[in-house]
Amino acid sequence: MTTSFQPQSDGSDKKEELIMHEGEPEQTEDRSNVSSSMRDMAARIPEQLSAIGRDISRTIERAISAKDDYMLAVKVSQDAQHKLGQLVQAGVFGTRAEAAAFLIDEGIKTQGPLFERVEQKLAEIERLRAELRGMVGEKKD
Repeated sequence: MTTSFQPQSDGSDKKEELIMHEGEPEQTEDRSNVSSSMRDMAARIPEQLSAIGRDISRTIERAISAKDDYMLAVKVSQDAQHKLGQLVQAGVFGTRAEAAAFLIDEGIKTQGPLFERVEQKLAEIERLRAELRGMVGEKKD
């Protein structure tokens, strides 16, 4: 009794390979297009790496030159983000961060009386703390 095994075909006998073997001629236009695309992508890699390097250098230069500036991560609404983006798109600011910094500074200026009142209250709180510390110090003696 002899049993032979024959693989069943699912109708997909025709498979295209992207791997070309040595000495094998390019048989299809698709392979030629893929090869051309791969060469184009490979040729652009040095240019892209150079651009990344320039971006990193600019970022470092800005960070070094911004001695008096502080980074602050804030969450903003979708509408605020959109408005900041519009200021950048219009060319008013270079980045959304610059636009946000400007608006924060302007908001603080506009709310001057509020910040004066906050400053007074903080001075009063510090005075009360000092008074309490003095009372505790008297009882220790």
